[in-house]
Amino acid sequence: MLSALVAAAGFAFATVAASNAQTGLPVVVVRAPQADLHLEVARTETERERGLMDRTGLAPHAGMIFVFEQDGPVEFWMKDTLVPLDMIFVAPDGTVRNVYARVATVSAKLPDASVPREAGVAKYVIELAAGEAARDGIAPGIRLAVPDLHA
Repeated sequence: MLSALVAAAGFAFATVAASNAQTGLPVVVVRAPQADLHLEVARTETERERGLMDRTGLAPHAGMIFVFEQDGPVEFWMKDTLVPLDMIFVAPDGTVRNVYARVATVSAKLPDASVPREAGVAKYVIELAAGEAARDGIAPGIRLAVPDLHA
C-alpha cells in the first residue's frame, strides 16, 4: 500500500537488495526517473571516508550513497578517486538539492591541500559515474524515496 502511494505521488522507491561481494557494503536499489540505481551504502565515518577511492570504473546505474547522521553541511574531496563522478546532494525527504556533474579526477601526485572539494547541504550524497545523473533523469527538485539507512 505504501509503495503504491509513493508511486502514485510520483516518488521513486528504494529497496535493500543485497551486499557487494567485494566490499561487504549493503546495496540498495533506488528508482530514478529513468533507471534503477544500485548503490552501495556508506553509513560509518570509515565507510564514507573510503567511498569510491581506487575504483577504476563503475557499472552503469551503480554507485554509492553516503548516509549522514544529520542534514547539514558536508564536504567531499576527490583524493584517490580514479573515476569522474556525478555527485548528488539529497535532503532528508529525498529531494535532490544539487547535482555536481562530471567532477574530475585528480592526479595522485597532487598535494592533499590542493585536492578540489565539493560541498553542499545534505542528509545523503549519491555518487555515480560522470554523466549518469543526466542519463537517469536526476536533477535538482527531483524527489527520490530513500529508505531508512541507519540500521
